[in-house]
Amino acid sequence: MRIKTILTQNRRDFTATMECEHCGEEEHLPCGYDDHFYHSQVIPNILCGRCGKKAPDSYRALQTKYKEGEVV
Repeated sequence: MRIKTILTQNRRDFTATMECEHCGEEEHLPCGYDDHFYHSQVIPNILCGRCGKKAPDSYRALQTKYKEGEVV
């Protein structure tokens, strides 16, 4: 899964619409955290509800809105 659209963001917490790279299924992510670990490790391992696949090895994580260690 990958982030298609970030719907809301408050500090580092966000909600988003996710899209499967394999089948195109869209799902709502009710809560996410905007840091490097979440974008590079958690999001690519979210399984699609329709096809059950995760992001391909070529997945590129988004940049965070705030720098690492920055207090928001």
